[in-house]
Amino acid sequence: MDWKQAWSTTTTTTNGALDALAPTCAPFTARWDREAERRAQLRTPENLKALMAAQREHNSARSTAAMARNQRSAARKASNNPLSANRRAARTADKAARQHHSQARSVLKAARKNYPATLAARAVHAHAAHTVPGALASWLMSEAGHTLTLWPASVSAGLIGLNVAGLWLGRRQPSVRLDDGMSAEERRLASRLDPSFWVQNADARGLSGTVPTPAKLTPAGLVSHVRLDGRWTPKTFRAKADEIRALLGARTDLRMEITSGSHGDRATITLRTRSGADGIDLNGWEPGAPWGIDTITGEPVMVPLGRRMLVAGTSGSGKSWSTRALLAEGSQAEDHRLVVIDPKRVEAMNWQHRARTAITPDEVLDVTDDLVAEMHERLALIPRGQDVIAISPERPRLTVFVDEGAEVISMAATPRARPTKEDPGDPDWGRIMENLRTLARMARAAEIILIWATQKPTMDRNGGIDPQISAQITYRAALALSTSGESRVVFGEDATEKGWHAHELPMPGVAMLRFGPKAKPHPISTRAFSPADVIALPDRPTWHRSSSRPSGTTLRLVKESAAPTAATVSAPAAAVAETNRDRVLRAVHDGARTLRDVTDRTGINKGTVSREIKALTSTGAIRKTDDGMLQPGHEAA
Repeated sequence: MDWKQAWSTTTTTTNGALDALAPTCAPFTARWDREAERRAQLRTPENLKALMAAQREHNSARSTAAMARNQRSAARKASNNPLSANRRAARTADKAARQHHSQARSVLKAARKNYPATLAARAVHAHAAHTVPGALASWLMSEAGHTLTLWPASVSAGLIGLNVAGLWLGRRQPSVRLDDGMSAEERRLASRLDPSFWVQNADARGLSGTVPTPAKLTPAGLVSHVRLDGRWTPKTFRAKADEIRALLGARTDLRMEITSGSHGDRATITLRTRSGADGIDLNGWEPGAPWGIDTITGEPVMVPLGRRMLVAGTSGSGKSWSTRALLAEGSQAEDHRLVVIDPKRVEAMNWQHRARTAITPDEVLDVTDDLVAEMHERLALIPRGQDVIAISPERPRLTVFVDEGAEVISMAATPRARPTKEDPGDPDWGRIMENLRTLARMARAAEIILIWATQKPTMDRNGGIDPQISAQITYRAALALSTSGESRVVFGEDATEKGWHAHELPMPGVAMLRFGPKAKPHPISTRAFSPADVIALPDRPTWHRSSSRPSGTTLRLVKESAAPTAATVSAPAAAVAETNRDRVLRAVHDGARTLRDVTDRTGINKGTVSREIKALTSTGAIRKTDDGMLQPGHEAA
């Protein structure tokens, strides 16, 4: 039994070694077979007849040239006069015979090319050319009474053996071991990645000089390493992706990755027939759940809170569904609060029960003004020796989610209505982007974290990413994008070179996440969180800033009244739950008569005061006198 096991082990090891050597010898065998086939196709009866005729003509011309040469020598001996008639005639005949011989030799050379010797005969001639001199050298180097010196002959025999072994190995069919778990598609692709199939068909696709290793099955699909000869580099091999896909007969929608291998003359083909996230439920959310699953390694992918982040993805890529889990995490704990800025309104409406939302330009300007003021107040409170403020329920970490970035940039560029004597005009909308840039640059230490989402990841005038904000972002995620240029904007100028090809991702719900130099461009299946799931989350307190608060609470639940009246001011609890509009109205009732007076009394920024005065005037809560002074409205009287 032992010897049988040893024999089985030896056989398996030998077969494995031969299988490993076979791809190396396959190019040599392929070139041999192509040349042998070419010669066989040329060896036709017509070319043979032409060769025989050329040989006869050449023999005749050579005989004629020899005869003419002899006659010229005899004429020289018969007369010493170089201008004699006999010598001139002999000279002319010799020149014509030599020209004819040269022409016949050229025709014979061409005929031999058209009817070449078989490759086997050529190999015998070549080996004989060094075998015979090698054997002669061995005999000459031997001394009397000593054993015959055999090393020149042994070298010759060794070369013959190497050629024979190379041809045999090149024609060997490697025993590709396919796992039982392979699908029919994977088996078909693995058989086409077999070196024997590839080498025989590569030339027709313009891929001669490349030899793959037998495919291996991984959790992410099939992987094969390709050896490249001197005509190829990984970059030029990658450019042949369409030809490679055609040679493999792969589906058009099957994701295929071609990357550089372990050496400069190696490339790697990866066919994503599988996903490491298969069988893992990524629907819904619970505290601490991962953002997604790496489809290659199957490992969970976490996005820690407190990281500035860019999320990009074209319409329909699943961007909103993929970011909701991050927003739910950022609004769950007692020391975390969420702010959602959404000019399109749709996403903001889902979060109104657990986040402060801003939809209109007035609301966006108001919330960004509050965030900047809060940032400066927090920065002043950071103790010496610390980098960030300590978060608490009184001063929570604020996650500010901007969706959609391009609309916010467009909103900030809206022309403002200039103030007149009758109308206070619009605030400076450009301050929206100034505030957001300030938050991106300075607010991390104040634990005010910006997450910027956009469908248009470009930095031109109509794009969705501001350059100053983009420069401060450390975590960059992208679902399916439209172009490679967009991938470079999101991931950097080295995106194409290093494999961050977000424009090749399938839709929806598959992303890439880059957060440092060691991050790998692995596709990630992201968690899906529907609007119904968001609405079903429990209510959370929302953050609102009060500029006149002492050092007390920062949080309060607010529900603004639609039409404030004088009764609002007299309510006992007005100081606790009053809005900016309530405060402006109270200031007018307390005697403020100009915009500046109201601003000084309330501490609210000038733009917000102008907006609230305009709204209160339209409802009749306050009125303007002929000289522009503010008075309580008729309702108050």
